[in-house]
Amino acid sequence: MFLEIVSPEATLLKSEVETVFVPGVNGEFQMLDNHAPIVSILGKGEIKFRGKSVNFEEQFESKFKKINDLYVLPINSGTIELKSNKIIILAD
Repeated sequence: MFLEIVSPEATLLKSEVETVFVPGVNGEFQMLDNHAPIVSILGKGEIKFRGKSVNFEEQFESKFKKINDLYVLPINSGTIELKSNKIIILAD
């Protein structure tokens, strides 16, 4: 599936990924390939994702940490839309 993370500054990431975890307002949830369409508000926490060859926007790679096999990006809030195996996260 395809993941795009956009912040007020710029697009931070556009890449194929295997799984994504996000901090929903009622708790963390995970999305895998062929997940049902979803639109949700995100709370404070971390976006976590796994991919074989992640393509970071070069100037923003330092915003992401790598913990074991997951990439992690802390956020304060945001929204997420998943449709047709494409995830767009607007993160603050």
